[in-house]
Amino acid sequence: MSSLALAVRDSSTMLRRNLLHARRYPSLTLNLLLTPVVLLLLFVYVFGDVMSAGIGGDGADRSAYIAYLVPGILLMTIGGTTVGTAVSVSNDMTEGIIARFRTMPIHRGSVLIGHVIGSVLQSVLSVVLVGAVGVAIGFRSTDATVLEWLAAFGVLALFALALTWIAVGMGMVSPNAEAASNNALPLIFLPLISSAFVPVHAMPGWFQPIAEYQPFTPAIETLRGLLLGTEIGHNGWIAVAWCLALTVLGYRWSTSTFNRDPK
Repeated sequence: MSSLALAVRDSSTMLRRNLLHARRYPSLTLNLLLTPVVLLLLFVYVFGDVMSAGIGGDGADRSAYIAYLVPGILLMTIGGTTVGTAVSVSNDMTEGIIARFRTMPIHRGSVLIGHVIGSVLQSVLSVVLVGAVGVAIGFRSTDATVLEWLAAFGVLALFALALTWIAVGMGMVSPNAEAASNNALPLIFLPLISSAFVPVHAMPGWFQPIAEYQPFTPAIETLRGLLLGTEIGHNGWIAVAWCLALTVLGYRWSTSTFNRDPK
């Protein structure tokens, strides 16, 4: 069997293992998925009128705020889902299973590949579920073409891949699952200081650069442009650049840590 076929076979086995773990122990995934759903419902039905009036300036329009809010919540969903990846990787690293894998004749990178692909699939499924909630409460994207929908899906998948590699690295260096969960919290908090809930120009002047040049804001604005027809500008290229940079950083961090001989 060629090395490529061996890598594909072992990676498929590790993917199946991770998906079985997620199915048998769904509480972490459900808890992380509940957060964006609660925030979506909270900001739409509790703060929706006030927020929409402040953003548009033409009076309250809850439906307009739903359209503004949902793209940000979808990106926040990905950030929350990858926290579970960090916890899962940390469990593998600290419970001894990795030491057993090292002694077995399997492709060395298949363990990480299984985690990454499994996490991206869970992130995509979570986005679909949260998006369905958004559609149920009034989100519509009537002007987006099929090509724009595919591009939006590509942005979400690329963003999920980038954050997953970062989460894998966080799980690798965490001494236990609790530390991994804490280390990955910025993946949930960063959307809160982005343009997910209010435009950047509505923030204090000193805070605007922080919100504008972090990874989530350009990705959110790109998603809004594709689904709602707003101006994308330079945000598309910045979003892709952030995704590629985080993917490379996370990949090198994760693989170097995993390949390091255990003490």
